[in-house]
Amino acid sequence: MSSPSFLSPARAATPMAFVRAIVRGYERYGVDPSGALRAAQIAPRDVAKPGARVTAVQFETLNAHAMQELDDEALGWFTRKLPWGSYGMLCRASLGSPDLGLAIKRWCRHHRLLTDDIALDLQVLGGVATLSITEQRPLDKAFREFCLVSSLRFLHGYACWAIDSRISLRHATFPFAAPSHRDAYALMFAGDVRFDAARASYSFDERYLALPLQRDERALRTMLKRALPLTVLQYRRDRLLGQRVRELMRGPADSEASSHATAPRAASNTADALASALNVSARTLHRQLKDEGTSLQAIKDEVRRDEAQRQLRRTTKPIKQIALAVGFRNEKSFARAFRDWTGMTPGAFRRPAE
Repeated sequence: MSSPSFLSPARAATPMAFVRAIVRGYERYGVDPSGALRAAQIAPRDVAKPGARVTAVQFETLNAHAMQELDDEALGWFTRKLPWGSYGMLCRASLGSPDLGLAIKRWCRHHRLLTDDIALDLQVLGGVATLSITEQRPLDKAFREFCLVSSLRFLHGYACWAIDSRISLRHATFPFAAPSHRDAYALMFAGDVRFDAARASYSFDERYLALPLQRDERALRTMLKRALPLTVLQYRRDRLLGQRVRELMRGPADSEASSHATAPRAASNTADALASALNVSARTLHRQLKDEGTSLQAIKDEVRRDEAQRQLRRTTKPIKQIALAVGFRNEKSFARAFRDWTGMTPGAFRRPAE
């Protein structure tokens, strides 16, 4: 399996630093890289240019050529080779898992059979899943960045492919100073990227781990022929997107204090604000919600309805105050919307509890 492409196939945005790391892999094994560079249409004179970039297609081509020619899918990173087909074995070993959580744990466990230079580990705490890398031996400086970035991207790309869903990352960390090409990290990992951390890692919502795998052996064989299907950018649909939008709109946990925060929070429930919080464009947000059979307005109405019902049942606030708290300009428009939602007026809904 060739390395997953990092960025948009048509855009020259993959840092030349990663190309140089592959060239150093050739140097380690005493092999001429010119054939691989020629196949990828990368001019040797451009490799040394600090700010140069290549497209994802060029990078994928270079990776595939190098991994097969060197018979090392780690491209010189580790103390021993990972023969051609090693990452395909990891994919296959994880594919029979009932859910993503077990698939990732199997990947981490089987990765240790390939190399003990690094160890991958999955931890869950407070609703957040974190995949981290422990460097058990010092990695060669020439390969370290590319190794850590690729190892995280391999598993992230496979996980997205396995559940057929984009997995939105909360943040990613790296144990080195921000490189000159740090802008590429936001495209590779999205979310919040931090450098000078204790270890390489990324975190995401724990609930992705419960999603079932959507792929079979036949799909795996097709995927292993090329790396581009693994790139996260292909997975526009996020199977947890609707839930995450609801949570952002609801804000803090249900409490008397949170009900006071509802009205000011309405400004942050715009499409632009929500999309920014989810690291997608407003257009993508609307499109993905439509794919799920819902819309931003429908979710907004659902959240307003639930909060209105909660306050009517659990507080003695005047209906006008509740209307303002859940985002309506006046009591009349709130009453009309509430009748559409429940078939009764706010007063009638509250009466049985009085």
